[in-house]
Amino acid sequence: MTTASATEIPPAERRSGYDTMGAETQAMQRDDTTNPGMLWVQDGADLWEKVPSQAKLACAGCHGDATQAMRGVAARYPAFDERSGGPIDLETRINRCRTDNQSEAPYAQESRELLAVMAYVATQSRGLPITPVPDPRLGAARERGRALFTARMGQLGLTCAACHDDNHGHKLGAATIPQGHPNGYPLYRLEWQGLGSVQRRLRNCMTGMRAEPFAAGSSEALDLELYLMSRAAPLPIETPAVRP
Repeated sequence: MTTASATEIPPAERRSGYDTMGAETQAMQRDDTTNPGMLWVQDGADLWEKVPSQAKLACAGCHGDATQAMRGVAARYPAFDERSGGPIDLETRINRCRTDNQSEAPYAQESRELLAVMAYVATQSRGLPITPVPDPRLGAARERGRALFTARMGQLGLTCAACHDDNHGHKLGAATIPQGHPNGYPLYRLEWQGLGSVQRRLRNCMTGMRAEPFAAGSSEALDLELYLMSRAAPLPIETPAVRP
């Protein structure tokens, strides 16, 4: 891969993908009674209270009321993980809690259960600005993510930045190119007819670029997610967002 120059969007000019959607899709996101992502949020609320076994506590048993304990959490992930010595995303943190504290098998990547708990936790930060953790130990990973964002990939030799930094607001076919901020994940895409993570969206984009997608949970995917969240600050969390 080779890098290509791009101009990063200044914080004051950053816009959510919500702003480029049609009025009907915006209305679907705004109204929790019509937002399909809220079905996953409700499932997550149930899983938060569910005791996994007689000998172990539910999520609520350790953390208490999610509306208080989880408020602001999604706005600062990925965060630094002492065990791995690098960034950790919210889904990995949830699965680690299951294995370490509940003696349960981890949820499968992109499973309804994992997406539901992620959505429930992230919804508690809805409306709060993305606030990247100012931890110098994340600096190298964030810079690797930036390099991936500006690197030419795949058979077409495209970059993420070529679309989302340099050409946002223009048309790609009939669709308006958004700035590509992950402030609504996990979110409901009409194209998917379901909820999905930001890493699923990254794999979709890479396939469209005719590049080999990063494996789910890979260090490359995590570095890129870390950079994208920093790039999106200070946009508010919108989980569960709705997108076309």
